[in-house]
Amino acid sequence: MSPRLSRSERIAKLNDQLRARVGLPVFLGANEPDLGMVILTRGVTSLTPGQILEAWMQVRRFSDFTDGNDPYGERDFGGFSIEGVGRLFWKIDYYADSTCSAGSEDPADPARSYRVLTIMLAEEY
Repeated sequence: MSPRLSRSERIAKLNDQLRARVGLPVFLGANEPDLGMVILTRGVTSLTPGQILEAWMQVRRFSDFTDGNDPYGERDFGGFSIEGVGRLFWKIDYYADSTCSAGSEDPADPARSYRVLTIMLAEEY
């Protein structure tokens, strides 16, 4: 990652990389960090397989970042609608490692952060 990027830009780039993997199998190379995992809430897991696939696609291609949903420029939250389901949200939280037992001290450093992307129904937020 380029050292010329601001902290927020580095975080946003890592978040975009994780979002690009939503719903896809990931095979990490020897030098590639495990950026994190994706969690579906109980409400999302109760949707049809087609609706879940649509949710994954919406998260992957989300680009409607505004000052209202992305005030720090980190691209860590978004919302979208699925016909027949309604509004869904996704958000990314930062942990120190894959045990998720403590928050990350530096989400801009992939070696010191583990991301958890949660996809949820709006009423579960």
